[in-house]
Amino acid sequence: MATRNLSSWILTISVLLVTACQNQNLPVKISLQGEAQGTYYAISYYDVDNRNFQTQIDSLLHAFDLSVSLWVPESIISKVNRGDTTVDLDDIFRYNFLLSKEIAAATNGAFDFTIEPLVTAWGFGLREMATVDSRLIDSLKQLVDYRKVSLNDGRVIKEDPRISFNFNAIAQGHSVDLISKYLADQGVNSFIVDVGGEVYASDLKADRTEWRVGVEKPAEEKSEAQVIQLVVALKNKGLSTSGSYRKYHEVDGIRYSHTIDPETGYPVNHNLLSVTVMASNTAVADGYSTAFMVMGVEKSMELMKTLPDMEALFISAKPGGGYEIEMSPGFREMIRD
Repeated sequence: MATRNLSSWILTISVLLVTACQNQNLPVKISLQGEAQGTYYAISYYDVDNRNFQTQIDSLLHAFDLSVSLWVPESIISKVNRGDTTVDLDDIFRYNFLLSKEIAAATNGAFDFTIEPLVTAWGFGLREMATVDSRLIDSLKQLVDYRKVSLNDGRVIKEDPRISFNFNAIAQGHSVDLISKYLADQGVNSFIVDVGGEVYASDLKADRTEWRVGVEKPAEEKSEAQVIQLVVALKNKGLSTSGSYRKYHEVDGIRYSHTIDPETGYPVNHNLLSVTVMASNTAVADGYSTAFMVMGVEKSMELMKTLPDMEALFISAKPGGGYEIEMSPGFREMIRD
């Protein structure tokens, strides 16, 4: 009898030890929140070692701001815009520059990172909106042409020293990609990164279910609460939404969108309210969502036929009220209930 009790006790202890070891190998969900680039970040990931990367991610985002943030006076981009020809460029700046050139060429200038003079004139930069007239716009347009700048031997070359850069249309997406790469480099295989609405999701959750992301319904006013239009599954993709319904100035009853058309020099003025792009990485999705807001639905859909691994959703205002939704076939396949 004593022997049988001893055997039962040993078996119980063994089961408990095995269970404890198994639990130690289960991934733990870590959620981080913070502020960066004038907005928020929210990150969730599963890690068997229960590691908290908040400090490292904050440091990464700080270094990012020191490279391409227009709001940091001593950032690399601020120095370049002031005409400093001796500033040392880092990998972040070079990536933003080269990807911006690539997207600008692919969109025939609908995306143009030399648009900063126009952005500032319309009051979406560091200064209040200027008194805008056709003479001012025509003069500033002479400074907007991505073909007039290049990198040579680690230096920025400008045909006109007054040309200035604005990477805001891809920089936030790139920061998402950098955080995603950092997590992957630490051996984290399941994560979702959101910086101000730019999102990247890797693989599946720990329970093998999909990461799901909501796409906002366009709002009538800036102050309106966020309403989800639809939900999409996201796996090893970046997602970015550009819209004209949250960021705008209203002067004498006229709304001026923050999306500027480099060709005309004026804010876009059409019924397209938002574009959501899904792409291989978030910086690419970010850049093309901005370009598509300028190009409109028809031209964007045509261009997408030449762009592999890219899908898009377009939400437009109907003349009589309400919304019209158009999307690529691949985007439709990712919609979830």
